[in-house]
Amino acid sequence: MATILDGKALAERIRADVKADVAQLGGVGLATILVGDDPASQIYIGLKHKAATEVGIEAIDVRLPAETSEEELLEQVEALNADDSIDGLLVQLPLPAHVDEALVLRSLDPAKDVDGLHPWNAGHLFLGRPTLVGATPVGILALLDEYRIPLEGARAVVVGRSDIVGKPVAALLLQRNATVTVCHSRTRDLAAMARDAEILVAAIGKARFVTAEMIRPGAVVIDVGINRVEGKLAGDVDFAAAQRIAGWITPVPGGVGPMTIAVLMSNTVRAAVRRRV
Repeated sequence: MATILDGKALAERIRADVKADVAQLGGVGLATILVGDDPASQIYIGLKHKAATEVGIEAIDVRLPAETSEEELLEQVEALNADDSIDGLLVQLPLPAHVDEALVLRSLDPAKDVDGLHPWNAGHLFLGRPTLVGATPVGILALLDEYRIPLEGARAVVVGRSDIVGKPVAALLLQRNATVTVCHSRTRDLAAMARDAEILVAAIGKARFVTAEMIRPGAVVIDVGINRVEGKLAGDVDFAAAQRIAGWITPVPGGVGPMTIAVLMSNTVRAAVRRRV
């Protein structure tokens, strides 16, 4: 049976460190913007604010109706950019169809962009000089390091090419000298590619997409997926079958999810420190 990579335990330690840092800084501010009433987004925002409160971060929860115009949203972002009490700022995705998501992300102050999605931050990651990087990719690397998973020279396969997880985690693995392949919906014989992976990151957003037959015996399996199946949470990996094949595996829930929230708090502190230099 695979060793469970316990993200919950590591996340608790990270939160404790963040709480101490926030106290030392004398206050840190985080603002979130949610446009519309998407149920999943509401849950994510709630978790972020709960975590912020627990570590002493002052959090501002901006809720805007779905019909908010692009201009109105940009004005709200600009106001928070200019607010010196705010160290971290994020716009919850996805945005309504009538809003240009890329334009909104470009409007964020890069120094406050705790999701690492502004082109300035994404570009520095691509160049191997990471500044603010998304919480999920950073959390994945922290979890691999916690369990002393060797990355140098390892064959890593990332299933999914999203801007918020797939691409940045591939970049971080590459910077650690792993040999990285990114697979996606157009990849031919994806199962064979996945079976070659010593480290397999599943971030495709399809419940139990990765089956036991797609996993190399003894591989490290990182499941980023959060899907609902018959009212219960399920990852992108068929966990019950995969844990009999893999050497290490993250559970859902309790794996990557807690790390994402904890690292978001850590990113906010990192942004605060840089803004005070």
